[in-house]
Amino acid sequence: MNGRSRAGRWGTAAVTAAAVLAGFGVTQQASAASASASASASASASAGDGGRQAGKAHRVLEADVRAVREAGGGKVRVLAQARDGRKSVRARAGAGTKVPWDARFRAASTTKTFTATVALQLAAEGKLSLEDTVEKWLPGVVAGNGNDGSRITVRDLLQQTSGLFDYVEDPELTGALGDFEKVRHDATPAEDWVALAMRHRPLFTPDHAKPRWAYSNTNYLVAGMIIEKAGKLPWREQVEHRVIAPLGLRGTSVTGANPFMPGPHTRVTLPSPDGRGLDVTEHSIQHGADSAVISTTADVNAFYRALMTGKLLPKAQLDEMKRTVTRTDDPDDLASWPEGGYGLGLRRQPLSCGGDYWHHEGDGFGSYTRTAVTPDGRRSVAVSVTSNGGVPDQPRLNKATRALADHALCEGRRR
Repeated sequence: MNGRSRAGRWGTAAVTAAAVLAGFGVTQQASAASASASASASASASAGDGGRQAGKAHRVLEADVRAVREAGGGKVRVLAQARDGRKSVRARAGAGTKVPWDARFRAASTTKTFTATVALQLAAEGKLSLEDTVEKWLPGVVAGNGNDGSRITVRDLLQQTSGLFDYVEDPELTGALGDFEKVRHDATPAEDWVALAMRHRPLFTPDHAKPRWAYSNTNYLVAGMIIEKAGKLPWREQVEHRVIAPLGLRGTSVTGANPFMPGPHTRVTLPSPDGRGLDVTEHSIQHGADSAVISTTADVNAFYRALMTGKLLPKAQLDEMKRTVTRTDDPDDLASWPEGGYGLGLRRQPLSCGGDYWHHEGDGFGSYTRTAVTPDGRRSVAVSVTSNGGVPDQPRLNKATRALADHALCEGRRR
């Protein structure tokens, strides 16, 4: 599919398997209050300069949300929340029933920042090192067909410089998705998906003097396996205990074999050859350390703000997370994200008002997550996009969401 990103391979695999022109559809269950307006604002200041600033921020966000919907071909519903200190504004757009303000969505690859955070917490505690090799923790797991775990470090996994083949692109997996009902309740362990990736030669061998880069979901499955060895608990329990619970992220969970979406959420359907559509809301396919988090816009904002303000990592580990490498060997990814480097589960993106912001996107079965946070954690924005009958062109969608993020983070700061 033209214009897809490697980060969006899960979504691409689903569409390809459906054997239709790429597209998704959604219907929603929402309260009467949710259906009554297309957008609203919530801010700590409701009068005077604070109120006027909040009103302007809300108008800008509403316009940007409409622009994102247009960039999605008009067949998407969009929900966004921006934070500036204690102030918050939110907006939504889309035909028909409105997206619930507190809608849960599958965050897909935004999960990678959660996984990287736990790995860095373990590093801070001396339970693993970023320079540890995969072979040290998982003997014989990454081997064969030119794959060599003794040459790949934990850092390589988290910053996507391992060269490992992305298991999501394996023809066996994409072929199996063609009969979705057979795989809807898939609970394949990470070890099996990694073994599937080992049937393929790596894209390259890591060179720590001159790193090469290519996005691969396999990296984070392997990282999750190492986290389990080092932390002596399943990786999802460590995300729950180390991130979700301490931050009080009540709308956030980590899926396992349970295919059901908790709380308010959109229903997602893929177009099918018979025209009736295939409901893929409930599934357990994305249950690994690369894509298993379910969240809300409020919780995603809270997570990234906490990360940037040192509530989750000591300064040394946060600095490591922010140490980026140049993306070199992934033209699809560069097409979708033309600027910025990649750290440890984080992307860096320049701001038009000066400086940068940090983020990680997520693309899955019919949902797209976009995030942004300033380095000081004061300002952030989270966007959930769900498709409604067509598939967004990824570079165009990303351009629109980048503009939304830039406006939200630069409001009042233009140089």
